[in-house]
Amino acid sequence: MSNTYKSAGVDKEEGYKTVDKIKSAVVETHNKNVLSGLGSFGAFYEISGYKNPVLVSGTDGVGTKLKIALDTKNYDSIGIDCFAMCANDILCHGAKPLFFLDYLACGKLDADVAAEIVMGMVNACKDNNCALIGGETAEMPGMYQPGDYDVAGFCVGIVEKDQVIDGSKISKGNKIIALPSSGFHSNGFSLVRKIFPDFNEEFEGKPIHETLLVPTRLYYNPIHRLLEKLELNGIAHITGGGLIENVPRIIPNGLSAKIDTSTIRIPSIMLECEKRGNIDRMEMFGTFNMGVGMVVIVDEKDASKVLEILDDAYEIGEIVENSEKITLL
Repeated sequence: MSNTYKSAGVDKEEGYKTVDKIKSAVVETHNKNVLSGLGSFGAFYEISGYKNPVLVSGTDGVGTKLKIALDTKNYDSIGIDCFAMCANDILCHGAKPLFFLDYLACGKLDADVAAEIVMGMVNACKDNNCALIGGETAEMPGMYQPGDYDVAGFCVGIVEKDQVIDGSKISKGNKIIALPSSGFHSNGFSLVRKIFPDFNEEFEGKPIHETLLVPTRLYYNPIHRLLEKLELNGIAHITGGGLIENVPRIIPNGLSAKIDTSTIRIPSIMLECEKRGNIDRMEMFGTFNMGVGMVVIVDEKDASKVLEILDDAYEIGEIVENSEKITLL
């Protein structure tokens, strides 16, 4: 019997089946700027309507949150997580997402699972007016076990050069405002899985995996509602490393983000994680978002406008003079 690619563990037909399942849904994310039919090795996106455009790009994955999804066979939120981790990052610079590409690797491809993951990306792209214009599915037996998947994404956005938000306008007296997270988002799950090893245990009346798998919140709509009405001096996406590592990334030298942690609305699942794992509160703030998915920094006169436009936003601190770029009280 002669060897074939299939006998080595790679089933091309399953890959074709995956494409068939997602093709029409992916096309629904396209707009007039997506140029189809020009070539099969790359995706084309036309840019128009900008005077001095700057492209902003970001790439990320979902991390070990995937393990919970795979073990409980709940795949629909993972694609949303993958898109959100990339799109929320470029949003910090005021960029509007243009297009997204995904990379899906596995040990043995299951078209239904792959399609469900990609459909999450499709829905997230639609929510952000972003086109899903390409991707890659890699079946790699020997590198991954059957049933294992890894997911990564790449997002490109655009912003006028004179509207780039980089934190340089942050000044003493500015207010720091929190936009709530939807949960753990996609960070800290190596620790989360250690604290909650039984994904089916009951928590607040439902299996705990339902709480752990709530997808990362998409911030495109609330941030752009703010940008239409006022100037944002800084935006930070609170991902791995929490407030402690992410807020300082946008703070100019000589200034500090003074944050009152008693004002932060910490989700019950994170309080349970802290209690059950006997984790120090500062360790929690240095690992998880603690209920704050994104922060915006604005002039003091604009703080009330932010709270008026976004009814779930709330103030957590202010910018002061200090050599340490962040102080948690």
